[in-house]
Amino acid sequence: MQFDWHYLFSLFTFADFWHASWLVVQLSLLTWVGGVVLGLGLAFARQSPRRWVSQAAAVYIWLFRSLPLLVLLIFIFNLPQMIPASGALLSSPFIAGAIALILSETAYIAEIHRGGLISVQRGQYEAGKALGLGNGQIRLKIIIPQALRISLPTLVNEFITIVKMTSLVSVISLSEILMVGERLYTENFKVMETLLAVACYYVLIVTLFERLFSWLEKSLDIQRRQPAMIDAEQVRATLPALVPGTRRSVSPSAKPILELSDIHKAFNGKTVLNGINLAVRPGEIISIIGPSGSGKTTLIRTINGLETLDGGTVRLLGNDFIEAGQAENALAWRSNITKLGMVFQGFNLFPHKTVLENLMLAPHLHFEEQRESLKQRCLAMLDKVGMLEHANKYPHQLSGGQQQRVAIARTLVMRPSVVLFDEPTSALDPERVSEVLDVIARLAQEGITMLIVTHEMKFAFTISDRVVFMEHGNIEVDAAPSAILQMREHRINRFIQDMATA
Repeated sequence: MQFDWHYLFSLFTFADFWHASWLVVQLSLLTWVGGVVLGLGLAFARQSPRRWVSQAAAVYIWLFRSLPLLVLLIFIFNLPQMIPASGALLSSPFIAGAIALILSETAYIAEIHRGGLISVQRGQYEAGKALGLGNGQIRLKIIIPQALRISLPTLVNEFITIVKMTSLVSVISLSEILMVGERLYTENFKVMETLLAVACYYVLIVTLFERLFSWLEKSLDIQRRQPAMIDAEQVRATLPALVPGTRRSVSPSAKPILELSDIHKAFNGKTVLNGINLAVRPGEIISIIGPSGSGKTTLIRTINGLETLDGGTVRLLGNDFIEAGQAENALAWRSNITKLGMVFQGFNLFPHKTVLENLMLAPHLHFEEQRESLKQRCLAMLDKVGMLEHANKYPHQLSGGQQQRVAIARTLVMRPSVVLFDEPTSALDPERVSEVLDVIARLAQEGITMLIVTHEMKFAFTISDRVVFMEHGNIEVDAAPSAILQMREHRINRFIQDMATA
């Protein structure tokens, strides 16, 4: 039989094919959107610390990835035979097909989401937690946007797979593209011409959506974005003045603003903190030094709840703040966490947000402040750390030193009572260290209470009211810099010398 080209071309004006194509688009989009939304919830459930939730999600994924879609389609469509009450809903082939496709695709898309969620650095969650955001806010504002950008290419590929899988719904008499084609070639026996037209319709749908998603990927790619330039001088003239504090001498009789009592922490049975006691008075600057593995960073992380306590208590502003065995969302912790700022070693800026947006995110969620006034205050804080002209840039467009200065500004804009610094210069190139230390030194002159974990010995002994030396999970020395320099035979003196020659 000769190939009928005229018949083939006539099929591209055949109304039933276009109606079937629109049905495929609707079914594909409904399945994809439903799978993306439900799959995200399933991915979070899969990562839940509650074992029964995680196991239930794992069982769902295992079951629906194991079931052939064809079997699932037939089963869902015939479910009214077992449950007559479902007949009103499942008597529609479109609804039955959509439910079966969504149930199946949710299992696959959940694993795509889980890969995206795993790819988001743990520090992003910790930064949100340190800024006082709840788990839901962290997921919605920080984790999900980054995970979706990571997963988008694979999700687009899954959409294309869904478009092609809609051909299977013909088994439940849904008049999609393939079924229209089957009806035609059973009448005229022009199989090749009809199937070639069917293929062209599927290719057209896939091509259109590939172009659409390609545009979406490019629009979401922050690597391609060029920051809008800021006229720093012009903006600076409109900013509110930030009144700096004044460094005052710390009174030994002043009531502590932060108190650590008998802090214990162990990992896998190995003691890291062994009964730490520390009192910090308002305006005091304390540098924590010691060899690697001495427990310095763990101590800082237990103060703001990033690590749970095995024993002991933390008091902030004269109130109970954290205690051993405390639930993460305990009222005392939630109500006071914004009073405790945290600057991380690895910056932990939110890469999907501009510098200005990084500063505005947490205050906007916490405080009842007009957005424009908050913006002005954040710009003023950026000016304070020398980053005003970079307000519209993304973190990846900044140097390490610039990123850390933004991280400091993001912490200070929350107006914390105490600021914790976890080795703020250790991730920087040597030439970038000084610009961050200069910012911290200026803050010290403003009377901001600070705890600084650092390996910069000269800086620590210049800026600090007290220097705390830790080793093997204990505080071995807690004294003024001048007193420590007189300890000629003490272990701390050898440590300082070793650091000076390193």
